[in-house]
Amino acid sequence: MNPLTNVKNIKKLSEQELKSGNTVSSWHNQYKDSAWVFIGGLPYDLTEGDVLCIFSEYGEIVNINLVRDKGTGKQKGFCFICYEDQRSTILAVDNLNGIKVLGRTIRVDHVADYKPPKESNKADKELSKLQREGCAPVLTVPLVKKEEEEIKLKDKERKRKKKEKKKKKKKEKSSKKSKKSKRDRSSSGSDSSSSDSETD
Repeated sequence: MNPLTNVKNIKKLSEQELKSGNTVSSWHNQYKDSAWVFIGGLPYDLTEGDVLCIFSEYGEIVNINLVRDKGTGKQKGFCFICYEDQRSTILAVDNLNGIKVLGRTIRVDHVADYKPPKESNKADKELSKLQREGCAPVLTVPLVKKEEEEIKLKDKERKRKKKEKKKKKKKEKSSKKSKKSKRDRSSSGSDSSSSDSETD
């Protein structure tokens, strides 16, 4: 069936449901156990971030699979997203189905049984590393090293100041001793001359 026909059929279902006012037997209820949504007809130059910007309007997105060609890495124009709350899927399907994104009409529909893609053996090394570790920058290691370096510098500075204080105290002690010995010599010399004069 033509994707645009699918878009129109989904819209008709939603309109009929609104007219009847019966939300208990809603067609959305058959997807109540799945928080996954299919998005088709995406422009080929959109990235995961662009899709997240559009679809996060109706809830927190916890997973995205923008399907790409394994050989070229270019996206194929459709993706699957998973919302944190299943009720967000109803809002996304009702409100975003049939909208135009960069001149293309997109199709948004529920997914009953989504199976995440299996990891292929031919997966690129960078891609597998990205899937394992994620893309967030690792800031903890440099911070720890930086803190260790700062601690070492502070320790060195503290030790240097301690040595300077010791040297200063030593100098003061030696200068006091030399002054004292000079005073002692001068006082002993004056004492001996005064005692000599008294004996005459």
